[in-house]
Amino acid sequence: MANPLLSDRDVAFQLYEVHGALDLCSLPYFAEHGRETFDPFLASARKLAREVLFPAYRPMDQEPPKLVDGRVRVHPAMREIWPRLVELGFTCPTRPTEVGGQQMPAIVAEMGAGYLMAANVAAMGYIGLTAGAGHLVEEFGSEWLRETFLPRMYGGAWSGTMALTEPHAGSSLADVRTRARPTPGGHYLLDGNKVFISGGDQDFTDNVVHLALARIEGAPAGVKGISLFAVPRLRPGPDAALVDNDCHSAGVFHKLGWRGLPSIALNFGERGDCRGWLVGTPHQGLAHMFQMMNSARLMVGMNGVTSAYVAYQEALEYARTRPQGRPLSARDPRSPQVPIVQHADVRRMLLRQKAIVEGAFSLLAACARLSDLADHAESEADRSRCAMLLDLLTPVAKTFPAEKGFEANVLAVQVHGGYGYTSEYLPEAWMRDQKLNSLHEGTSGIQALDLLGRKVLGTGGASLRALAEQVIADCQRPGVDPEESAQLTRALATIGETTMHLGSLGDRDAMMRNSSDYMELFSIAVVAWQWLVQAAAAREGLRRDPASSDFYRGKLAAARYWFATEVPRIDQLCALCRSPDDSYSTMRPEWF
Repeated sequence: MANPLLSDRDVAFQLYEVHGALDLCSLPYFAEHGRETFDPFLASARKLAREVLFPAYRPMDQEPPKLVDGRVRVHPAMREIWPRLVELGFTCPTRPTEVGGQQMPAIVAEMGAGYLMAANVAAMGYIGLTAGAGHLVEEFGSEWLRETFLPRMYGGAWSGTMALTEPHAGSSLADVRTRARPTPGGHYLLDGNKVFISGGDQDFTDNVVHLALARIEGAPAGVKGISLFAVPRLRPGPDAALVDNDCHSAGVFHKLGWRGLPSIALNFGERGDCRGWLVGTPHQGLAHMFQMMNSARLMVGMNGVTSAYVAYQEALEYARTRPQGRPLSARDPRSPQVPIVQHADVRRMLLRQKAIVEGAFSLLAACARLSDLADHAESEADRSRCAMLLDLLTPVAKTFPAEKGFEANVLAVQVHGGYGYTSEYLPEAWMRDQKLNSLHEGTSGIQALDLLGRKVLGTGGASLRALAEQVIADCQRPGVDPEESAQLTRALATIGETTMHLGSLGDRDAMMRNSSDYMELFSIAVVAWQWLVQAAAAREGLRRDPASSDFYRGKLAAARYWFATEVPRIDQLCALCRSPDDSYSTMRPEWF
């Protein structure tokens, strides 16, 4: 593979030509940064990804973690990878310098992480979970928790997880049963079972800290009675020694993809001595946890992008170098074979991959920039507006790369022909990895309900109006094509009318019946917005740098493709959402 991972040129284009990463340096929080810090950070991530993480990908996929004598043993490559990731600062790149962070803009940190995810998604899972768990402790933990846990988590001595799911409940967190009993010592005693805990045990750090949801005895039913606890595998004991905390691995699930990252069953309190420390306010655990869950959803979105991106890069290289067949116009069967990229249908598959992958990549960059501004913009109004837009786009940024990314991964296998479905080639492994992204951190169906129910209708349409205002503002950028601008503006108006219709139904079941279709049409429009701004930047780039015309013309072709083939589907999907058809919702279980 000549160029695994991401396109370096596209990374620079997204950062500096489309999304204005350098503009963020005018904000006080990022004042110490500039291209002189961004580029070395990205170069270090790129080097580590290509030289260390990528070579370990196949071995980690082929030799998944095992439970041995009650402990999970992972591939030994993680012993080299983990300290290198920590050294680069990926446990807390965006956090303040006073807690060990780099105050790096999220948009730059995400691009660096993107290289590493593309190289080895499982290896990056450990670091992403640790970063999210540490941020929860930093934000909501007591002074003792912050002093005791945070330096070890951000410093890489301890890793972190989120422990939410239980065997009987799945995604229904209202049904969490894990119990927490208060004690005079200030800690709680937990007992219960968790499943599908990614990174829940391993053998390359000194400790693992679970950010776990549980119910304090006497708490109200439902989500309003859930609290958040820090539950380490080993707890601080006398003389700062670590002692067993009655928190044990019960089994390792055998997974379709992400095989280097264990997903385990976890038992709390088998001996009645599992101690947890309250994080934040009692009964507000789910609200606190959403900080980590939302960042994890964006992380899964970037995983979806990069799993598709690396497969696209591989398919492109294969198509350019694999000779097979001749042009349709060739008359002599003895004429030389041509690379398959010269066949129109192969170019169709490659262009669709490019449109999906680079459109999703731009969307994740836009979300990262919104995160930077939601936290650090100078006016409260700007922070609020960006936070609202980020909330609106998060379920889309999680779902589109997973669902359409899987389609792109399937196309990468197809480009490889018979070789594509063999384990000797990597596209089949990346396709397996990709499928997990539509399930992680809330299935696509849950994200669709969240988008329509909470993020659009739940705000009274304010978030949709904010998005329309942003798109209209971006339509004024130099280089925007007026026809594409008009087409997108019409599509947004249709989406607005459809949303108003759904909001007027008064019947929640009827309102949400087509939420998955709504997610699809909304995603098409959002990615069209991203192609609008990418195409505008490409036209400006062509004028400024004709020597890079191949790169820019490729962007323009992908934008044309998206507007020609996908945006017209919005009308059809809106009509479906407004249709009275209720065939699947009235389908009885016994009829299947």
